[in-house]
Amino acid sequence: MLQIWPSISVQSHSNTQPIYSLNQHQAAVKALAWCPWQNNILASGGGTADRTIRFWNCNTGACLNMVDTKSQVCSLLWSTTYKEIVSGHGYAQNQLTIWKYPAMTKVAELTGHSSRVLHLAMSPDGTTILSAGADETLRLWKCFLPDPHKKKDTNEIKSVASRLKQSIR
Repeated sequence: MLQIWPSISVQSHSNTQPIYSLNQHQAAVKALAWCPWQNNILASGGGTADRTIRFWNCNTGACLNMVDTKSQVCSLLWSTTYKEIVSGHGYAQNQLTIWKYPAMTKVAELTGHSSRVLHLAMSPDGTTILSAGADETLRLWKCFLPDPHKKKDTNEIKSVASRLKQSIR
């Protein structure tokens, strides 16, 4: 069960009812991720008995799309550069899958973990994904090209580096 609650201010917390109760997943919801370019879209991933990624419009409670991934969904991460989402899986292949959104066509499958993928994190430049597995390994995957519109400000990098050097003893 996935429940959507209204956002509340600190003073007003009297509303104790969810706006939507979404019960389409057939197993525990193991993963959640907000879409970075459309703030009302939430992706959710279901466990072994479900194996689906669902996309929800949190303004209406509607399920916009669903894909059967054929394996337990343990983690989700949106690309900040491309309209793609990465899913981390458990039983049976313990893989990462990159999906083109919204068509949900597979772009790539990345294998290497010997146990389920528990967590995904994106590098600050949006090019590399770190996966943490139940096999007690961390793996780095170079998945995306850098955004050509974002140029590094070398003066800013130098000033940060010089400040760091000054603050160490």
